[in-house]
Amino acid sequence: MTPQATLGVAAAAAPASPASPVAAPAAHPFGLRLFTGVLGVFVAAMMSGLNSRIGGLALTDVRTAFGLGVDDGSWITSLYGAFELAAMPFSAWFAVTFSFRRYHLGVVAVFALMSLLTPFAPSVGVLLVMRCVQGFSGGLLIPVLMAAALRFFPLPIRLYGLALYAMTATFAPNVATWLSATWTDSLGHWQLLFWQTLPMALFSLWAVAWGIPQDPVRLERFRQIDWLGLVTGLAGLVMIGVALSQGERLDWFNDTLICWLLGGGIGLLAVFLVCEWFHPLPFVKLQLLGRRNLGLGFTVFVGLLVVLLSGSLLPADYLGHAWHFRTPHLAMLGLEVGLPQFIIGPMVSWLLYKKWVDARYVFATGLILIAGSCLAGSQVTPDWMAAEFLFPQALQAFGQPMAVISLLFLATSVVQPMEGPQVSGIVNALRAFGTMLGSAVMGRLLEVRSAGHANVLLDQAANARRLGELAALPEVAHRVSHQAFVLAIADGYLVLGALALALVPLVLSLQYIAPPALPPKQ
Repeated sequence: MTPQATLGVAAAAAPASPASPVAAPAAHPFGLRLFTGVLGVFVAAMMSGLNSRIGGLALTDVRTAFGLGVDDGSWITSLYGAFELAAMPFSAWFAVTFSFRRYHLGVVAVFALMSLLTPFAPSVGVLLVMRCVQGFSGGLLIPVLMAAALRFFPLPIRLYGLALYAMTATFAPNVATWLSATWTDSLGHWQLLFWQTLPMALFSLWAVAWGIPQDPVRLERFRQIDWLGLVTGLAGLVMIGVALSQGERLDWFNDTLICWLLGGGIGLLAVFLVCEWFHPLPFVKLQLLGRRNLGLGFTVFVGLLVVLLSGSLLPADYLGHAWHFRTPHLAMLGLEVGLPQFIIGPMVSWLLYKKWVDARYVFATGLILIAGSCLAGSQVTPDWMAAEFLFPQALQAFGQPMAVISLLFLATSVVQPMEGPQVSGIVNALRAFGTMLGSAVMGRLLEVRSAGHANVLLDQAANARRLGELAALPEVAHRVSHQAFVLAIADGYLVLGALALALVPLVLSLQYIAPPALPPKQ
């Protein structure tokens, strides 16, 4: 963080009182031991991201193993995602209260236990409860990674720490496709979908226990806990999460359950936000959003998360619908975006340290590359196979880290390390919400556009007298449905590409942050 940015943060922050609820954490020298501890936090966050994504990719295998139909099986991923979303705003508060080290060890242990036991669930009810618990614990793990990067990484390498966090959004979702294919198709054991996290959990437990210093436990904070905010926030976010994930299946506002979930969820969330604004020890400090790079930056962040679906959801939907591809055939596309992040992510961090670089233009360039990927994808035809998506996916591989890491730099540069826990809760709640919102919106868009294109194609076929005999009607209907879905995918690419370009002016209006001033080499 530059001295100017630090002064700006200090001026914006309220003066601390003797009983300030947020105290500056103790400084610890950064070395191999502390790096190992942060690496354990990173592995745990990656474990959570992989588990969340793989659950959706391999839902058919899990449903089959438990004898569930499509409708009942949809709740396996729906409840996991809803409870994951609900946990994120509260994670950092409890990490400070129980101490970072003990809290992280406890959450990882619960997550690993659920991974171990879920394949042995004796009934559907027990299975769903386990998925709720694991989703909640997984949601607690991701926010503490950003808090750890801001707290433990010294200034000369802090951007590389943020690159680790960015990989949970760019690496994990894409590599999950290959892992899912490996467990279910190559090895043929669906239980490995859950057990794959156990080695990562064991490493994380060891690394955090050895590398992260023990902070004082501050149980006295429970005397000031916002109980009303906790209850309304948890309930509201779960209800909204379930509504977003089940809305398309239940036909949105034509279903009473969705109406109640959205109405009740929004009402409870409003109560939560009011409580947080006025509470002396909030779970998330909403006043921080008054800083331009946080308020406007997080608005851009939600839009960016929707745009990122162009690299994962649309290619997978097209190949699954058009060619009935399973995850082994989609793995190449995911790996093309995911694996380069180990190189491109650190390269972007290195670039942002250069004095002549403006992070806003790096961000805008990333969005333009993603928009170019969407433009290339919008040329999709019924003959496209996986190979035709290689060029759009290559643009995604470069554009995604440029956008995500630049955003994290611009946002966190106006945040003091002691405010990291407050910000990480907001960032990750918006991240989960943006992903669920984007999936719901794109699902609805594809449904509506497919129906619209199908009607036009059928009218054209009828007017041209191409329907022929009644025996040919099933074949015509199949071809029309196929072509309509291809056109809907093209529309989806165009919409996401337009959204990416629409975000560019907002990005350029963010506050300029000079690259961090590194200490001179000895």
